[in-house]
Amino acid sequence: MLRLFNVFSLITALSFAGALHAQETTQTDTDAGSDAAGQTDGNATPTEDQAETTSEATELDMGREVDEDPTYIKETHGDWQLKCFRSEGQEDLCQMYQLLTEDAGNPVAEVSIFKLPEGSQAAAGATIVVPLGTLLSQDLRMSVDGGPAKSFSYSFCSVVGCFARIGMTAADLEAFKKGSNAVLQIVPAQAPDQKVNIKMSLSGFTAALENVSTVTN
Repeated sequence: MLRLFNVFSLITALSFAGALHAQETTQTDTDAGSDAAGQTDGNATPTEDQAETTSEATELDMGREVDEDPTYIKETHGDWQLKCFRSEGQEDLCQMYQLLTEDAGNPVAEVSIFKLPEGSQAAAGATIVVPLGTLLSQDLRMSVDGGPAKSFSYSFCSVVGCFARIGMTAADLEAFKKGSNAVLQIVPAQAPDQKVNIKMSLSGFTAALENVSTVTN
């Protein structure tokens, strides 16, 4: 991050220097034109120098305070984190979160779960993010401890990855509470004949779910 910051600082410095050089070149051309027109003094008057300095000063960005990161980890239950979002004037919104990794420890997917109001079609909602390059025509599949799998369509993709927004019934939540591991299955776009299984730990699921916020809109 520090190296990236230094690169941006260098680019900004070069850009600012280029802008000043362009202003100096323009001023030189103007002075030369004035001399050709018969001016006896080619130097700018003090008033003109002050005006140019004031103009350059007003173009400077004086900076702004950076807002604090609105997200924070409030608690950890087993392999689940309670990720919360700061909100002024009301209770912070919290959802349970797990970053899923492959055998080598590299992140490959992430899962966020939140509760829904009583009487809703689903008892909870989840957002699952999988890598770009996933074959979207093949649904995401999810199963618990080798039981029957459910399939879910993908909603959209962004530079972060491809998103599936799914609903979870009370029965789904009970299965997750009693289970040890869930498995997400995706299909790579470049290898449609293969299936990739991503393990999701259910350790701490029950405790984390008890502290999750209910999303009303």
